[in-house]
Order: sequence, then structure tokens, then C-alpha cells
Amino acid sequence: MNAVLMQTPIPDALFAAIAFVAGVCLATIIGQIISRAKTKTFEQNLQQQIESAKKEAENIIKSAQLEAAAETIKKKEEFTTEVNQTRTKLHETELRLTKREDAIDRQVETLQQQEKQAKHHEQELDRKLHNVELKDKQLSALMVQQKNQLLKITAMDIEEAKQLLLKRLEDECEHEMSILIQRKTDEATETAYEKSREIISTAIQRYAAEHTCEVAVSTVEIPNDDMKGRVIGREGRNIRAFEKATGVDVIVDDTPGMIVVSGFNPVRREVARLSMERLIQDGRIHPSRIEELVAQTKKDVNHKLLQIGKDAAVETNVRGLNNKVLSMLGALSYRTSYGQNVLRHSIEVAFLTQVMSDELGLDGSIARRAGLLHDIGKAIDHDVEGNHPTIGANYLKRFNESSIVLNAVAGHHGDILPDNPYTPLVGAADAISASRPGARRETLERYIKRLEKLEEIAGSFKGVENAYAIQAGREIRVIVNAEKVDDDAAVKVARDIAKKVEDEMTYPGEIQVTLLRELRCIEYAK
Repeated sequence: MNAVLMQTPIPDALFAAIAFVAGVCLATIIGQIISRAKTKTFEQNLQQQIESAKKEAENIIKSAQLEAAAETIKKKEEFTTEVNQTRTKLHETELRLTKREDAIDRQVETLQQQEKQAKHHEQELDRKLHNVELKDKQLSALMVQQKNQLLKITAMDIEEAKQLLLKRLEDECEHEMSILIQRKTDEATETAYEKSREIISTAIQRYAAEHTCEVAVSTVEIPNDDMKGRVIGREGRNIRAFEKATGVDVIVDDTPGMIVVSGFNPVRREVARLSMERLIQDGRIHPSRIEELVAQTKKDVNHKLLQIGKDAAVETNVRGLNNKVLSMLGALSYRTSYGQNVLRHSIEVAFLTQVMSDELGLDGSIARRAGLLHDIGKAIDHDVEGNHPTIGANYLKRFNESSIVLNAVAGHHGDILPDNPYTPLVGAADAISASRPGARRETLERYIKRLEKLEEIAGSFKGVENAYAIQAGREIRVIVNAEKVDDDAAVKVARDIAKKVEDEMTYPGEIQVTLLRELRCIEYAK
């Protein structure tokens, strides 16, 4: 049978199925073997990890126990230290309290002793007060007795005695006041004289101006006397047209080779002079030509005034002035004051004010501006009523000038109180420029009137015997009666004279008041 089987061929399908089954079985067996091997390996690894974790946990526990023990020891040491410190502080506090208690005990003892002494003093004061009251009563009775006796001796009543006492008190007060005035004046003079003299001297030295003065020219030269007839015209029509167009008077007299132009306004007089010169050069003299030439000359003069004003502003480094203000400055070049050119005077005052301001630590630009504009009212005072400081301040107010400049312009002659340090500096510079030698001159008539006024003011005071104006009116010498005016009152009289001269007179520079008091005793030997 086996031989039959062996001889019988096995189908391929069956063989494949047997092979598949055998493969599956083999794979299953192999998988189980591998799975068992992995399981055993995993169990071994897990056991190792568990043992390692146990060891690590034991190490962590031991480390924690060591750290906890160390921390406990540290905390115990800190606590012990704090306890020791607290005990030390408590001990020190206890010592301080003990000392304080001792001090309080001593103070209590001291206060008790002082209280005893105060009671003793109070008793002593009560006793003394009682004695004072008794003496006061005795003194009052004695005073009444002496008063009655004094009234009997002097034959005066109470009211008369009171008036006599008040008169003596008034004399003593006046005497003390004179002494106080003299002392304060001396102290102020000592501190201010040298400083002011130094500042003014420095200002004058740093700015040296020419001493020559320009005078407004009001004469016109003509080539021959026949020209006078042409200027007058037929029945005087030419001269009337000229006077109407220019607003001046034309004087044609027997003076050879000259025609005089007269007018109170210097600018008008300058326009008239230039117009007359141009008419004479042109030769065509008739009313229509006169009007045309005068109009053209006015334009030229106005342009010239503006240019002169600009030059003055550039020279003094004053900026931001309106063209109308510059024209007014130019007009000052044709105006004179006691023979001194007003524009040159204003420029000089500007520089002097700046130098003094620099010495005092003030703003030099503001000082120059105030000094340059201080006399601008003189350019229009012929047309507007009032004094030139007020006119100038009102005019500049239209062009939004600063309050400092306005106050300096309005107050440089002392018409108003200064509200800034620049106003008195402008006044001082104005006086320096006016009073320097050769700067100004005045007519003999005004000079004599000023001297007479000086002597009149000085002679109006009580006790003045004679007063003499000397040194061209720069000094007034006053002689007083020595019996009516004592030494202390003499100081007050001199001060009052100087104050009255300041209030009532206008003058350049300053006037010295010298008061002399001399006691002459005359006796005759018989």
C-alpha cells in the first residue's frame, strides 16, 4: 500500500495547502517563542527599574532627612541668636528706663525746690509791690505839692506851662531831626558820591563827542540886488505866493546880497530856504512855478529827513523804529536848543545812557533806544500844545513803544515819577550832554533872569540875610543869620533851597547850594 501511495502522485494543491498549514503552525510557534522571550525580557527590565526606583527613593528620602536636619539646626541657631539680641535690647531698655526714672526723680526734686523759691519770691514781690504803692501815693502827693508851689513861683497856669513844655519838646525834636538829616545825608553821600562820579566819569570818557554846535541857517544869498525885485514880484504877488506855499515870512530889506527867511518851524524854514535857492538858480519866479517847486522841495526834504533818521538809528544801533518816527528824528537835525543841535544831543545822550547802563549791569540796547528818543517831542512841539516830554511820550505811544521808553521820554526832566532805572539815567545823560563846556549857550536876558530867580528863591527862606548867584549860575551862595539859624538847622535850610530850585526852575546840569553861617561877636573896651 505504501508502494501504491508512493507511486501515486500527490496533487499540487494539496501540497500547497499542507505547506501553508505547516508554515502557519511554524509561524505561530515561532511567534509564541518570541513573545515569551520578549515578555521575559520586559519582566526583567521592569524588575530592574523597580529596584532602581526603590534605591533612588531611598536616596531622596535620606537626602531630605539630612537637609531637614540641617535646616532645623540652622533655625535653632537663628532663633537662639534672636533671643539673645532681644534679651540684650531688653536689658539696655531696662537700663535706660532706670536712668530716666532717676533723672525724673531729680527733676521732681528740682521742681519742688523751684516751687518753694517761687513762693518765696512771690511773697517778696507782694511786699515790694505794697511798698511801691505806698511810695507812689507819697510821690503823687509830693508832685501835687511841688506843682502847686511851682505854679505859685512862676505865676503860670497849667495850660501855659503845657504850651511851654510842648514848645521845648518841638524845638528838641526839630534839633534831633536836623541832626538825623545831616547824618543820613552824610552816609548817603559817602556811599553814592564816589560810585556815581566813577560811573559818570567813565561814561564821559568812553563817549567823546565834538563840542561844536550847528545853528539853523535862515538866510539865502542872491547874485545881485535886482533879484530882490523878481522875488517880490509885481505888487508882491511872488512873495505872497511863496509865503503862502511855505508858511514862513520872507524879509527883503536893504541888506546887500541876502534875503532872510523867518519861521518858527525849522523844517518849514529849511523847505523855504531850499525852495528860494532853487527859484533863484532856475530864474523862473512866478506863482505857479513857486507852488510846483515848493511841493517838490517838500518831498525832497521829507526824504532827506527819513534818511537822516535812518542814519542816526544805524549810528546808535537802534532797530525797529517806524518810518514816521525816523522822520521825526531827522527833523531834530534842524532844531537847536540853546544853540546845541538836538539830534546830535540825542545821539550823545543815547551813548552816555548805554555806558552808564552797562556799568550798572542793565540792558544797553534799551538804554540807547530811550536816550535816542527822549527829545523827539521837540520835533513837533511847535504844532502840538504841551511840553516836549509829554508830547514825545504821547507820540511814541501810537507806535507801541515799550513802557520803559515811554516813561524815560516823559520823565527825563522829572515831570513824572520814574518806574524803572533807565529814566533817571536818561535824565543824567541829558544833563551831562547839556552842561559840558561849549555845548549850549543862552541869551543874556534869559541868563540874567535865571540868576535873579536863583537869588529870589534863596532869599525867600527865614533867616537868610543875603544870597549871591556865582559861577555863571552854577552856584548859589547863601548867608544866614547865625542867631536865627543854628548849625543843624542850616543843613535843613540848604536842603530846602535846593529842593525849591529843582521844583521851580529849568536849567542844564546842576546848581550847587552853599550856605554860610558865621557868628560875629563885637565888644568895645571903654
